[in-house]
Amino acid sequence: MRKITSEKDLEKKRKRNQLIVGLVLIGVMVFGTLGYAFQGNEKESDTNKISYNGFEFVNQNNFWVTKIGESEFIFKYNPNQVDKIEGKFETIDNYYQKPLYIYSENDEASLEIIRNTNSVVQRIQKACFEEKDCNNNLPLKTCEDNLIIIKLGTTSKIEQKNNCVFIEGSKEELTKLSDGFLFKILGIN
Repeated sequence: MRKITSEKDLEKKRKRNQLIVGLVLIGVMVFGTLGYAFQGNEKESDTNKISYNGFEFVNQNNFWVTKIGESEFIFKYNPNQVDKIEGKFETIDNYYQKPLYIYSENDEASLEIIRNTNSVVQRIQKACFEEKDCNNNLPLKTCEDNLIIIKLGTTSKIEQKNNCVFIEGSKEELTKLSDGFLFKILGIN
């Protein structure tokens, strides 16, 4: 036989069951949110740091920073985002305490080179490579000088002829190409 309960007792039991179910749902939501938050932080820290050929790159303010010896180098792209540069290029030692001349049709790409060679070279100066592209205030330089030429073009390429480095590509690719060149001369790839 079934026990007879009053409506007041039934109402009290139903409220208690609702309270228990509500507390369980709140607990699931809180722990689920905390778990997702901690998982999100792990992924974020993984994307802020990469290791490439023994070099550690840390993403700081949308720039990739690595330390070589006592010097810090700052890049817009990390080596995984840039195509590996093939061919023979002088190392960064070739630029040590010598003037570096730059002719550039893209400010962002030239700033990438300037930012990462400034502590190595004697000085950096804008220059002209060909008279037709020359501003009268800039010196005309040849491949006898350390000269980097950054030009807009339809094909992406980097090549070295004597002391000239030619970096050519579309406006969107020039900074990546500049980073690829820097990775090559710094021995990163």
